Amino acid sequence: MSDDDMNTEEYPTEIHDYLAAFEKSLGSVDEMLKTMMSVSRSELLQKLEPLEQAKLDLVSVYTLNSMFWVYLATQGINPKEHPVKQELERIRMYMNKIKEIADKKKASKLDKGAASRFVRNALWEPNAENEPTAKTPNKGKKRK
Repeated sequence: MSDDDMNTEEYPTEIHDYLAAFEKSLGSVDEMLKTMMSVSRSELLQKLEPLEQAKLDLVSVYTLNSMFWVYLATQGINPKEHPVKQELERIRMYMNKIKEIADKKKASKLDKGAASRFVRNALWEPNAENEPTAKTPNKGKKRK
């Protein structure tokens, strides 16, 4: 009997793909953690702007709490009834605030002077310069 045959007998075959995907995801998380841990935190933060530092901190704490959520689930504890749920919601709220700040920063700035000149010049103002004179040809008449 091969290892695959032995492994599939231990649990239902329907969840084999899910477990394989989970194992692959754990490998990805492990690689990312090794990459993050290879650089000192102070060195990493020096290279980032304050907004990026906040994003990094929030992603780190969200990841840690998410991993704890999974740990609770593997221990048979319902994470929805655990305080970790409120913590994840609180972190999500701060992530949304950071996203709003980033979106405002990316939004184009309005040059009020240029906008007012544009609107002023686009509007028609009746004055002596704009009145039709006898020298101006009528656009409605056909030329012969």
